[in-house]
Amino acid sequence: MNERSGASVTITHRFQEPAERVFDAWLDPDVTRRWLFVTPSGLIVECRIEARVGGHFTIVDRRDGEDVAHVGEYLEIDRPVRLVFSFSVPKYSSAISRVSIDIAPVAGGCLLTLVNDAVPPEYVDGTRQGWTDLMGRLETVLAG
Repeated sequence: MNERSGASVTITHRFQEPAERVFDAWLDPDVTRRWLFVTPSGLIVECRIEARVGGHFTIVDRRDGEDVAHVGEYLEIDRPVRLVFSFSVPKYSSAISRVSIDIAPVAGGCLLTLVNDAVPPEYVDGTRQGWTDLMGRLETVLAG
């Protein structure tokens, strides 16, 4: 992975779902395609996930007729407490960042902490807002 220096973005979100269910939503293509990298005007047209260390993912969001691929490689998978993957959006940047997700059980659900490291400075605000929006979308999907 060719990470370049950059900022770190941290997001926390409390879910009213068990840690296992939240964790699995990151790796089950049928669930993932309903929330991860979904945009208000987009449609997920491809969702390939090799849920193993060294496996890759490709999630393609069609936005206003353009396909935007989100790609990465799984670096750590420790169900249901930790998931780490490389992440890039080649259409917009050659930068490769690293996303670490830690999930801790708490009364009535779990607490997810997401850290996206090596974020290019010009993408920090958008990255923070994007992950925050996606956590809300995941909550909605899990609530059914």
